[in-house]
Amino acid sequence: MALAGNPNCGKTSLFNILTKARQHVGNWPGVTVEKKEGTLKYEGNGYKIIDLPGTYSLGAYSEDEIIARDFVVNENPDVVVNVVDATNIERNLYLTLQLIEMGAKVVIALNMMDEADNKGISIDIKKLSKKLGVKVVPTVALKQQGIEELIKASTSDIINISKIKIDYGDIINNQIEELSKSIEMNIKNTSSKSKWIAIKLLENDEHIKNEINLEKYPQLKQKLNTCNKIIEDELGFEGEMAIVNERYSVISDIVSDTVIRKTSNKESLTDKIDKVATNKFLGLPIFAGIMYLLYQLTFTIGAGIQDWTDGLIGGLGEKVAEILTNIGAPDILTSFVGDAIFGGLASVIAFLPLIMVMYFLIGLLEDSGYMARAAYVMDKLMRSLGLHGKTFVSMLVSIGCNVPGIMATRTLENKKDRMIAILINPFISCGARLPIYMLFISAFFEKNQALILFSLYVGGLVVALIAGKIFSKTLFKGEPSYFVMELPSYKMPSLRNVFMLMWDKAGAFCKKAGKVILPVMVVLWALSNFPLGAESYSEDSLLGMIGGAIAPIFKLAGFGTWQAGISLITGILAKETVVGTMGLIYAGVEEGPALIASIQSIFTPLTAMSFMVMSLLYTPCLVALGAIRRETNSWKWTLFTAVYTFIVGWIAAVLVYQVGLILGFA
Repeated sequence: MALAGNPNCGKTSLFNILTKARQHVGNWPGVTVEKKEGTLKYEGNGYKIIDLPGTYSLGAYSEDEIIARDFVVNENPDVVVNVVDATNIERNLYLTLQLIEMGAKVVIALNMMDEADNKGISIDIKKLSKKLGVKVVPTVALKQQGIEELIKASTSDIINISKIKIDYGDIINNQIEELSKSIEMNIKNTSSKSKWIAIKLLENDEHIKNEINLEKYPQLKQKLNTCNKIIEDELGFEGEMAIVNERYSVISDIVSDTVIRKTSNKESLTDKIDKVATNKFLGLPIFAGIMYLLYQLTFTIGAGIQDWTDGLIGGLGEKVAEILTNIGAPDILTSFVGDAIFGGLASVIAFLPLIMVMYFLIGLLEDSGYMARAAYVMDKLMRSLGLHGKTFVSMLVSIGCNVPGIMATRTLENKKDRMIAILINPFISCGARLPIYMLFISAFFEKNQALILFSLYVGGLVVALIAGKIFSKTLFKGEPSYFVMELPSYKMPSLRNVFMLMWDKAGAFCKKAGKVILPVMVVLWALSNFPLGAESYSEDSLLGMIGGAIAPIFKLAGFGTWQAGISLITGILAKETVVGTMGLIYAGVEEGPALIASIQSIFTPLTAMSFMVMSLLYTPCLVALGAIRRETNSWKWTLFTAVYTFIVGWIAAVLVYQVGLILGFA
């Protein structure tokens, strides 16, 4: 069962309801676009649910469109549940017609019916179903209305392929027919989908041209050119625009027969809010204020939970150490458990409550519809810097993790825009850096926690925008393409969706702790206890020697110690390991004090700020570098990103420290 629909149509809410917790996220084979898969349990049977990328059409303008289309064509799902926004039915039906045209078995979930009612939109469900030739089920996913009926319709043994034929007019219909015959004559086993291929060729679909290898069939290519010329001569449009025009003409006829709108001069709540939230003067300050409030609440709500977690982990560590001592366990085992596990790994896990609170608040903003406004209000600034507006969308995604943020650049059609977005993306502060900030902010900036965290996120954004401006004027010259996006209606956030986002991010954080951070802690613990005879966690240990070789690089930035040096280097493996490494090292050096107390005895507020700035800007983690390698298909650009971000981070950290000294903040 495939879920298909436009962005912001409620598809994610429906997917979560159908699958409950039985879902997982991976990547589509061969690409880095996220793939969501889940299981629906109904009447003793299990149904696999595939959440296709949200898309407005099934063209070949973006990777998302190609993935959705290829899945429907090649995987032939038992049913495609097409989620349609009842408040924007004209736009949504464009995708519906394409699905029907492909010969898919379609069931329509006509979603957001409550919002349609509020806007005075009345839809004749039976007539719409008859016009489209498919089952139409009215739903309100957020309130779980119509879900049972939708499941019944989608799991029925009898789901017919729509028999309706889209009338493109005599001229286009004739050319489709002529081209279909030529396709069947030239390419084997295409009779079942020759008409669809003909339409895609007339739409100048490069992906289909490459897939069938059009250059191998000169007669077919000649026929395509002839058909295109006839359409252009007769209608004044090339084939692609003529077909789009006719589709919307068909949609207009369907809507005029099935939809009644009560005219009302009453301004909607969304319009009223947007007059302020997207105002050209107030939009940016409001966005900044909301993000500042988000960081303030993160500390206010999360701090108490974090203290409890920290105490729980600390108490557990002491209890385990006591048990090991009582049973006569070897000192090396007690050291490993106490330092590597509780000193290193637990130092990172202790910040999980703050991360969960932050993702919960971000989820509220996303699900309410506000985050789309954030991209909108930033568009003018982005364009003034020679950047595409969608670049900021990928930046918003990167607040969670740089990897999906880098993947999100695939929605940018222009190579110049895509490359710039990829190269500046690592400067956006991801969730993995959050434990570093929390550690140092808790240690030195208790009175200005939200302000410092806000300044770090803004600082990363400013550096990214400056780098983007430089790249657009040097490495990637050319005009940016236009930015078009939909602003969904404001709605009450679904706590179900928000909690699922929070648990998803928390789960990913914990998995990373087990798969990446723990192995790193084991290696670092071993390095800190060898060679034999050297004092553990000292400069004479292997870890100390490696850190000592790196330390001079950071002397001008104010933290030229071997401990800081080795922590930053391990951070290239995964940013969370910076805190884990410090927890391991300082747990070994300082017997008794908590990590924050140890940090306070070694750093100053100025060096702490310098260290956080370095952590914000320097080389992204290996997983992010891997994503850059896949997206650019170039080791050159991957290495360039690793080196140039390190240099930028180092320069910024040095400037913070040196200017701070001049201003008397030592």
